[in-house]
Amino acid sequence: MSKVAVVTDSTAYLPKELVEQYKIPVAPLVVIWDGETLRDDIDIKPTEFYDRLQTAKVMPSTSQPPIPAFEQIFRQLHAEGYDVLAILISNYLSGTIASATQAKQALPDAAIEIFDSQTTAMAMGFQVLAAARAAADGASLAECVAVAEKTRANSGIIFAVDTLEFLHRGGRIGGASRFLGTALQMKPLLTIEDGKIEALERVRTKKKAHNRVAEIVVGRLAGKPNIRLATLNANALEDAKALLTFTSDQLDVVEQIFSEVSPVIGTHVGPGTVGLAYCHD
Repeated sequence: MSKVAVVTDSTAYLPKELVEQYKIPVAPLVVIWDGETLRDDIDIKPTEFYDRLQTAKVMPSTSQPPIPAFEQIFRQLHAEGYDVLAILISNYLSGTIASATQAKQALPDAAIEIFDSQTTAMAMGFQVLAAARAAADGASLAECVAVAEKTRANSGIIFAVDTLEFLHRGGRIGGASRFLGTALQMKPLLTIEDGKIEALERVRTKKKAHNRVAEIVVGRLAGKPNIRLATLNANALEDAKALLTFTSDQLDVVEQIFSEVSPVIGTHVGPGTVGLAYCHD
C-alpha cells in the first residue's frame, strides 16, 4: 500500500508544531503590495503585516500560489513514493485549486487528489489534520479523501469583522453584501457556506458580536461528539483567546487550537476580525 502525504495552502493557519509533526507541506499564497511579491507567512509575518497596514497608502492584494510551487511539492513527494492529497482553500475564494490542478497535470503518473475544502482558515485546517492523522495511521489515499469529506461535512466557521470594507474591496464579500452600509457600531457576523462567504446577522458592539459567535457555535455543537475548536484572529490576540476559552468552557472539547490569520486572509477580512472554526465527529 502506498503511503499518503497531505498537502495544504498557507490559509489553513495550522500551528507550526502540527505542520512539523504530520509533515504537511504548505504552499504559500502571495501578498502583492506596493510592487513587492511576498509569500504568505514567510516573507511577511502577521505582526509586520498589520503594523504596515495601519499606515499604508497603497492597499495589498493577493494571489494564489504559482503553479511551480505546487509542482515542486508534488514532484518531490511522488519521487519519495507518496500518493498526495491536497486540501485547499475554497475555489470560490481563491484560484489556488486551479494552480494545483495545473501542477498535477505535469505529473500524469502521480496519484494526486485535489480536494476543495469549501472553506479556509482552521475550518480547512481541521480537514487537513484529520486526513494527515489518518495517513499517519496507514490509511490509503481513498480513505484519506473519505476522512476529509466527513470532516468537511461536520465543520464550520463563524466570524465577526470590524468592517466589510476589506471583503468588499477584495471582491470576496459574497452574501455579506446585504450588510454593506451598516452603521459603524454594528458588527457583521459571517460564515462560509458551500465555499462562499455568507451573512448571518448584525450585532451592536464588538463585545456582543463575540458573545454571539460563541452562542451560535455552542448551539451548533451541543451534544456533538469529539468537538474541536480553533480561533481565527486578525491582530486581535486577546479577544480571540477570551472567545476560545469562553466557548470551550461550555462544551466537551477534545482539542483546542489557537490560530492566527496571516496576511493573505487578513488582506480580505481586515484587522480586528475574530471567530471560531469547529468540527466534530
